[in-house]
Amino acid sequence: MWLSERRKFLGMMAALASSSCGFVPAYGPGGPAADLLGKVMVDDPFDKNSFDLVGRLQERLGRSDVATYRLSYTISTATVALGITQSNVITRYNVTGTITYTLRQISSEAVLASGSVRNFTSYSASGTVVSTAASERDAYLRLMRILADQIMTELIAASTGWPAR
Repeated sequence: MWLSERRKFLGMMAALASSSCGFVPAYGPGGPAADLLGKVMVDDPFDKNSFDLVGRLQERLGRSDVATYRLSYTISTATVALGITQSNVITRYNVTGTITYTLRQISSEAVLASGSVRNFTSYSASGTVVSTAASERDAYLRLMRILADQIMTELIAASTGWPAR
């Protein structure tokens, strides 16, 4: 019984704290990022990494019927050997990725947000050739999804300073 009362108390405190600080949900009515949903045209993909990146961005932003903004990006990745045995066999790889992006308003070409995000994933190379290739593909997919989510976080944060639309 004490635990349920504690949860109720903590829930009320969280609601009170968020209501007093002027919190507005980013995608809620009147929220700063609500205008992004369904209005961002992401540059077309040109390879597997960009296809995965654009897919995740469209998953988060929605497809644009009438685009107001255009998101451009450049992707760079590198694979680095991480684990090496005494017999000089690589057992683990790190995949690092950096994406530089720019969000522009289509009508005026004004830059609303730009930046660079960087992260990494890893995969094991100690299995069969097939399992290592599958692990590598999965690592690149995870990396693009992580970087897309970082871009979204930065766009949401930047949207609070944009001019009224």
